Amino acid sequence: MKKIRGLRWQILALIMLGTVINYIDRNTLGVLAPQLKEQLNFTTEQYSFVVSAFQLCYSLMQPVAGFITDWVGLKFGYAMFALLWGTAAALHAFAGGWQSMAFFRGLLGVSEAAAMPAGVKTSTLWFPAKERSIATGWFNTGSSIGAMITPPLVIWISVTWSWQVAFVITGLLGVLLSVLWMLLYRNPENHPRLTPEEHAYILDGQEHAPTAKPSFKDVLTKRKFWAIAAARFLTEPAWQTFSFWIPLYMVTTRGMDIKQFALFAWLPFLFGDLGCILSGYLSPFFVKRFRMSLVNSRIAGIGIGAVCMVGPALISFAVSPIAAIFLFSLGAFAHQMLSSLLYALVTDTFEKKDVATATGFGGMAGYMGGMIFSLIIGQLATTIGYEPLFVCLTVFDLTAFLIIWLVLGQRKAKTPVLMNAAAAD
Repeated sequence: MKKIRGLRWQILALIMLGTVINYIDRNTLGVLAPQLKEQLNFTTEQYSFVVSAFQLCYSLMQPVAGFITDWVGLKFGYAMFALLWGTAAALHAFAGGWQSMAFFRGLLGVSEAAAMPAGVKTSTLWFPAKERSIATGWFNTGSSIGAMITPPLVIWISVTWSWQVAFVITGLLGVLLSVLWMLLYRNPENHPRLTPEEHAYILDGQEHAPTAKPSFKDVLTKRKFWAIAAARFLTEPAWQTFSFWIPLYMVTTRGMDIKQFALFAWLPFLFGDLGCILSGYLSPFFVKRFRMSLVNSRIAGIGIGAVCMVGPALISFAVSPIAAIFLFSLGAFAHQMLSSLLYALVTDTFEKKDVATATGFGGMAGYMGGMIFSLIIGQLATTIGYEPLFVCLTVFDLTAFLIIWLVLGQRKAKTPVLMNAAAAD
């Protein structure tokens, strides 16, 4: 079989496609929220319950899905979960009220929980440590691309046919992804098209630990993990707010109709893509230009992202809806920059056998934070308004950066030599 040079980048494109589809399926609800509130008689509080059903199931399932992916292997694990989430997304078409919609959202949360652990695992297996921030940045752009595609695609389908058809079509994308993954994915040691030179390049930049099964203990006993989990808890509410609450805010508070919103809704997620991509190249730049250690280079990028999160705090000062969209865009850029680097820190901190498990537990903490904040929005948005809650997102991200810097920051001067990422605290 003919070998392919640079195969790791094609594998990265495949997992990026999976992330795109994953976020199309999860963001369809947010785009259709104004329409669903009217047709299914949701209140804002009930909508927060629907959103939280996904977040609760997703958060509780992430460490389980990560562990299953580590245990059964990336190829079969990811394909199985993609099939399940595509089916769950399509079932949303049969919802008749907020309770049944919440049930289907819960199913989607359970099955989509493997996406990020699998993506980080792919970056760990297929890339040397010095390229992992680039790999995680690019695959994480899939979340922004998916969220960017969703508004025009889903609104066009719902206007042309119905909101039910929109759920079915987007759900079928997940089923198709499952088939593609089974056909195209192999681990590096088993891939017949990987050249010996590229395989050696990948292995030379990774830790060489003996093969072992994943371990909850090896993850949960690390102080560094708890710092990453705390940062996830504080930063994830921003992305959940952008994904599920921007449409309602722009329609109910800023006076846009759903078609007007579709013209501009993709902008925050385009900026999110730019944040993902830039984050990947910041670490190598800081290592080369300022002779930072690999870990400190990640933390420096997280700090830049936290400062850029000032955008949401300024939304109350935006005179026009378009200005508000651009401030959301700055927030999306900031969040995706620091989010991608938090994923990269996981690859620096844990052995390959535990990467998906650690990512899952971190995601659990993040979605718990997102769920709590969504419930707060549901209770307070109609009384104090959305804008004071957006200010909280800025404070959360700055606090997360402080935690990461205090716990993971390397104080002594170090040469930019790649250290054993899996070393114990």
